[in-house]
Amino acid sequence: MPGKHIQTPFSSRDIRALRMGEQVFLSGVIYTARDAAHKRLVRMLDENSPLPFDFAGQAVYYAGPCPAAPGRIIGPAGPTTSGRMDAYAPRLMQAGLRVMIGKGDRSGAVIGAMREHTGLYLAAVGGAAALLAKCVVKNEPVAFADLGTEAIRALTVENMPLWVAIDCQGRSIYAR
Repeated sequence: MPGKHIQTPFSSRDIRALRMGEQVFLSGVIYTARDAAHKRLVRMLDENSPLPFDFAGQAVYYAGPCPAAPGRIIGPAGPTTSGRMDAYAPRLMQAGLRVMIGKGDRSGAVIGAMREHTGLYLAAVGGAAALLAKCVVKNEPVAFADLGTEAIRALTVENMPLWVAIDCQGRSIYAR
């Protein structure tokens, strides 16, 4: 496969080596989280409560996977619009989060936080949820089960096709 093969967890060196527009194939553990989970995570940070997973070097995938059909690991698992997490992303990056996966452009505040904390934004192709689910080899609940499909889950992925949408220098595929 063309493109760079990368593995979680990420180091600052790994992130600095990636450039806007590059195709990557990601393997390792990523965590799903959407709006409601982000709101709870920030509240936990504000209350100095322990987080459900260590953010250091981790990637959060903005997805709420559908329930799995019988015999499957996961249902369709496509990205959601990342802008809905922009109010929370800088605070999570301050706490150690480095890589975000989703679709769509990010705000100036998020890009600023990416520059400050050596962050990376990877884009997944929207509309390919069933295809992306085929990259998931393990699916484990982590936190906030009451949120249903929006609960935080640890997904182990193999060769998940992504693109560097915004690199740690703030270079973006979304023309500004």
